[in-house]
Amino acid sequence: MNSLIRYSLAFIVLIALQLLIFNNIEFSGYINPYVYVMFILILPVAMPSWILLLLSFLAGFVIDLFSGTIGVHVFASVMAGFVRPWVLSLNVTGEASEPDMSPSAYRNGLRWFLIYSLTVVLVHHLALFYIELFTLRNFFHTLLRVLLSTAATTFFVVLFDFIRPRR
Repeated sequence: MNSLIRYSLAFIVLIALQLLIFNNIEFSGYINPYVYVMFILILPVAMPSWILLLLSFLAGFVIDLFSGTIGVHVFASVMAGFVRPWVLSLNVTGEASEPDMSPSAYRNGLRWFLIYSLTVVLVHHLALFYIELFTLRNFFHTLLRVLLSTAATTFFVVLFDFIRPRR
């Protein structure tokens, strides 16, 4: 029950931060941080895939609902939730086998968490920005947006990971 409350609170806080603050941040049309992806990143390692995908869908749906986008964030969030177990299996450490373990820089190390979050955020942003445009006409311009936004989002995710409560 404690975990349910903790993850529900994380969901509400990250979605609120995204909608109230980070949706209004845009640097030169290139950098758009999407910190709500952190919710997908911090879910327990042993979470069943169908629940992970369902929660990823829910996070993307809420962002789409309040941002006026139609399914773009849903697609990107589900894609991030889909690749997360694969990224975890490539990046797993000895402590990652604990059933209720939530990935964090504190528990797994900064380097591990940085690689893990950078990979999942990159997949999310690739899906998000290319589906949003639905064209390959400005491929390199969009790729630059993806890379810069991935760097900004990963920075905020790692920063928030350091300030979130430890369990």
